[in-house]
Order: sequence, then structure tokens, then C-alpha cells
Amino acid sequence: GAGADNDLYINQAIVFIEDAIQYRSINHRVDSKSLWLYRWYYSRTCQWILSLTITVILALAFIEEPSSLTVTSDVRYRLPAWNPPCGLTESIELLCFLVFVADVSVKSYLIGWKEFWKNKWLMAYILTLIVSLTDWIVSLSFFCKESVRIRRILRPFFLLQNSSMMKKTLKSINSTLPEMASVVLLLAVHLSLFTMFAMLLFARTKDNQQDKEWVVYFRNLPDSLTSLLVLLTTANNPDVMIPAYSKNRAYSIFFILFTVLGNLFLMNLLTAIIYNQFRGYLLKSVQSSLFRRRLGIRAAFEVLSSLKETPTSAQQSYVSVGALLQVLQRAEMDSRCKQAIMRSLKMCSCDQLSAAQFQKLFEELDKDAIKQHPPSPDYQSHFMQKMQFAFGHPYFGYLGNVVALANIVSICVVLVMDADKQPSERDDFFLGAINCFFILYYLLEMLLKILAMGLKRYLSYPSNRFDGLLTVILLILEIATFAVYGFPHPGWRPELMGLLSLWDMVRLVNMLIVFRFLRIIPNMKFMALVVTTLLDLVKNLRAFAGILVVVFYAFAITGIMLFKGAVQAFFIFNFLIQASFSIKKVVVLYFKGKKVISWCSAHFQAEVIYCLLYILSVHPIYRWAKIYFVAWWLISSVTWVNLFVALLLENFIHKWDRRCQRESLSDIEYQRTVELMFRDVLEEPTEEELMEKLHQHPHLQLCR
Repeated sequence: GAGADNDLYINQAIVFIEDAIQYRSINHRVDSKSLWLYRWYYSRTCQWILSLTITVILALAFIEEPSSLTVTSDVRYRLPAWNPPCGLTESIELLCFLVFVADVSVKSYLIGWKEFWKNKWLMAYILTLIVSLTDWIVSLSFFCKESVRIRRILRPFFLLQNSSMMKKTLKSINSTLPEMASVVLLLAVHLSLFTMFAMLLFARTKDNQQDKEWVVYFRNLPDSLTSLLVLLTTANNPDVMIPAYSKNRAYSIFFILFTVLGNLFLMNLLTAIIYNQFRGYLLKSVQSSLFRRRLGIRAAFEVLSSLKETPTSAQQSYVSVGALLQVLQRAEMDSRCKQAIMRSLKMCSCDQLSAAQFQKLFEELDKDAIKQHPPSPDYQSHFMQKMQFAFGHPYFGYLGNVVALANIVSICVVLVMDADKQPSERDDFFLGAINCFFILYYLLEMLLKILAMGLKRYLSYPSNRFDGLLTVILLILEIATFAVYGFPHPGWRPELMGLLSLWDMVRLVNMLIVFRFLRIIPNMKFMALVVTTLLDLVKNLRAFAGILVVVFYAFAITGIMLFKGAVQAFFIFNFLIQASFSIKKVVVLYFKGKKVISWCSAHFQAEVIYCLLYILSVHPIYRWAKIYFVAWWLISSVTWVNLFVALLLENFIHKWDRRCQRESLSDIEYQRTVELMFRDVLEEPTEEELMEKLHQHPHLQLCR
């Protein structure tokens, strides 16, 4: 009947609006049962279960053989790692696979058979599950003794396919690869030419004493290419040129030319190309997200205009305000947006909304998230008003910054004076006394600010919450110190009387005080701009972090399988992380049961990746491992770091351009998403484009 149809239209509108909010495709089944299943699938509980399952299956690598469950990674001190019995992790895996099978089944049903064959991600999802389940069966048939487990490498796919933004980011990266390939090819030509020059320049001579460059770095083609490739990362600089430079200073021209052309020109050119191309492709991706949002809103309008009580017109359709209010009350959306739309509806004097009015209402979804701070208390007393003015003034905050700086300086002075003293020789009286004074000041400052601003307004500022939390922790630690060790006095250095010694408690207090000094950041506009840029990246660019996890995980598992018995497994993940950020360290490798220790910083001044390449080159059987580490360097350091720089630049430039507009709005905080970063340059889809797409919907039949 009419009532059942109206309920269906309302439910369809609710789902379409929720799709628009989350930038989801609307090409799914729209009958009553499918809509209920669709909303259940995208509910917080169901998505939380799916996210937990993905986390569990990824975390299995830390307890599977070889297990990483040890306190220390130092082989001299660590105890034998616990390895789970056969069938334990496999049972957990099976439960995860069952969840994934249910997930892919629901997704396939909801989009329909015709759309399923167009969706490459779903087909890849099913193929990954088939391969993983087959490998799982093989693993059990060998009683968990097989050395290669393909399903481990495939696990990151479950994380990748569950995020639409990660898929778009990956697609953008894939589209950028052709332009990147041209520069990488130029880089390869650069390496090849200079490798040939190096082999000619540093050829073997009759004097063995003068052949150090040839012996160590340019003995043959693979060694020469490796040496220059590592020089491109500046890891073996200046060691690679020292023997030749000792022989003749003129040889330095070769290395200078190689470094200038490779590092200053080609690598920076690669960064510029990645920034330009990736930004363009990401912009296209965000443009398609905007189209999805507009399409979802328009689909909601079309189904609501089909309600029986809605008056129809030959030229134009309308939606009743009452129907929209009913939809808004049941839709899952941000309370700020919902309240803003309802306020706009109440201010509107009309009973029906046209398509343009309907779409304009939901533009609230595209706006910055604005947080307005509560007002300060209105004191009637003249004395309290003066107090409020004095302690709510920015100068009072500046005074607090000066006091915090004085606290840091005093701690530094004491640490310098006591640097060479034994713990038994230290007198903690002075440090304890100044800590007590400054903590009392911080407590007084917090209470006066609460008095001037009111508790709600005080807590509405993140910097105040940061200050207040640290002040409370410092106060608790100080009270605990006094309760256990008494008040500071000359010669105040009692022995350990609890969980922490006096010196440990004082150090903990001082570390928190140093951390509290970060309160000055909001008062320095340029520094605040940099910090907010980084925080926005952390909050909004989860897709990039997710792809980074996928890359790290896949390479780590591959490394464990490739170097089993050659390189201890628990080092692989650590190597990959540190190689990306050029951290020098001692590399401990095991070859055929024999420990080989290379003190890289002492002899090579090199990075982890260079140490690995060198040690692996010593053992001919492992020379092929260079391919693995060079591939890792190209993907993580060259490609991924440049992509991160591109997004960092985009976010920073966007904030820099907008900072002048917002300096006067001190009581308002803005929070932006990746989509909002590009909002000013996006094009709105036309009505014809929206209607054409709606008429192509595989499951929705429009009345017009």
C-alpha cells in the first residue's frame, strides 16, 4: 500500500544521505530487506568487528614462528621466545577468514551480480581468500612445519580493501608511476654511466697499495654499481671517496659531479614530478568523492519526492519539510551538521523544498568543522571583573611562558652541575625546592585561569587541557614525593623506599615539566602553523599511514621468509624502519649459524641498508638479496617519502594561504579533512550529470 511505499522511500532516503556523508557509492540494492542489511553492515558495531578482525590477523605475525615476543632484541640477553603450538594461530586465522567470507558475501549480495563483475576489488578479495584458505589447509597438512606461508604476505590486502580512501590513494599512486618511471630511468642511466667511468678511473694497477679504491668499492660491475647506488643515498659518503682522494685530490671531482647531478638535480626533480602529478590525481579522486556526495543527496531528493503526500508538478519536483525532518531524525550523521540543517529548515518559511534548496541544505557537510568556545562567566562584582580581566588577558599567559622557560633553565643548570656526580654524591635539595615552587605556580595559574574563564571555557582549549592535565600529574607526584621522602632539606637524598627512588621521581617530574614547555607553541604563530599542519596530517591522512603499514608488513614478511636461517627474523622489521630514516646502528646477522657483527658507524659511517648490502656481498650465496633491499629503498625512501612530502607541502600551503583570514577569529577552531583541502578548486556536478547517473542505477527506478 501507500504506507509501505512511503516507509520504503524514507528508508531509501536515509541510506542515500548516509552514503553521501561517507562518500559511498549508491549502486546497491534498495529493497526493504537489503536496506536493513546495508545499514547493519555499515553500523559501528559491524565495522568495529571487521576492523578488530583485520587487526588480529595482522598481529598474528608477532606471535607466529619466529616469534617476536621477547623483551629485548639483543641475542645475548633475550630468553627463548614462546612459539605457539600448531593449530592455535591457525584457529584464530580460520575465525578471521570466516569473518572475511561473511564480509565479501554481504558486499557481493548488496551490490548485485551485475555490479559484482565490474568490481575488481571484490574479485581480488575473493581470490585472496581462496589462496589464503588453500595455503591454510596446506599448512595444517604439514603440521605447521612448512617454511613458506603465502597467506602471510596477502594479509595486508584485507586492510587495503576495507578503506575507500586507501584505494583512491593507491590508484593515484598507480597513475603517477609512468611519470616517475621516466625520472627513475634517467637515474638508472646516470648510475650506469658513472659506474663505467668509475671502473675506468679506478682500474687495477701494478701497485697494490694504490688499489684500495678498486679493492673495496669498484672491483667489478655489481660492486661498482652498489657503491654508487649507496652514494646516491649519501650513506657511504665520504668513505667511498677517501682512498681515491688520498691518492689524488682530483678524483674528488668525479664524486662531486655524481652527487650534484644525482642528489641535487635528479632526486629533487623526482620530488617535484611526484608532487605535481600526485596532487593532480588526488584532486581527481577527491572530485569523484564530491560527485558521490552530490549524487547521494540528489538520490535522496528523488525518492522523497515520490512520497504519496508530496505535491507534484509537471516541471519540477518538491520534497516536504516534514519528510526531510523525519529522515534527519533517523539518519546517522554528525550532530553539528544535523543541528545546522534543522536550524536552516526552521528558518525557512516554505513547506516544500526544490532540488536546489535541498542540495543547498546539505552543503553544511562540506563546511569546516567549527568549534566555538563557551562564553566567560559574567561576574557582577567590580573586584571579580578586574580579576577576570587581569587573569584572562593574553599577557598572563605570556607570564606563564616566561616562568616555564625559567623552570627549564633552572633544571638545565642543575643537570649540568650534577652531570658527573654519582647518585650518592648528589644533593637534591635545590632541584626539589625549585620544582616545588614552580609546581605551586602552575597550580595557582590553572586555578586563576579557571576563575577568569570559567571551567567550560578553560577546558574548551586544547592547550589548557594539556596544561591542566600535566599540572595535576605534577601535583600528585610532588605530594607522593613529600609523603614518602619528606620535604626538601639540605642533604636530601634518601634511599629507595618504594617503587621509585627519589632521584627517579624527581627525574619524572622534570621530564613532565620539560614536556609542559610545549605550551608556548600556540603563542608562536609560525610554529603553531607547522604543528597544526603535522597534526592534520596525522588525523586526516590515515590512508597514507595505512598504505605505509601495508608496504612495511609485506616487505617484513617477505624478508623473514627469504632470509630464514641467514638473517634473524626479529631484525627484519627493525631494519626496514631504520633504513628509511637513515639511522646508523650495529647490524647483527647470522650466516649458517655463525654470528657476524659489523660495527657500521665505526668503519663505514653508513646506514643500515649499506651495512646489509656490504655484509651480504661478502657472502656470495646472498648477493641476490641486494634486489630485495634496493626494491625496498625505491618503494619506501624514494617513492613513499616523496609522496609524503607532496601531501605535507599541499597541507602547509593551504594553511599558509588561509592563515590571514583567521587571525581575527581567536575564539573559533577549524578542523579540515583531505576533501576540504581541495574544496576551493573542485567543480560542482551539473544536474544533467547527476540525473544521467541516477537513471543508470541498477536497482533504483525513478518516477521521472
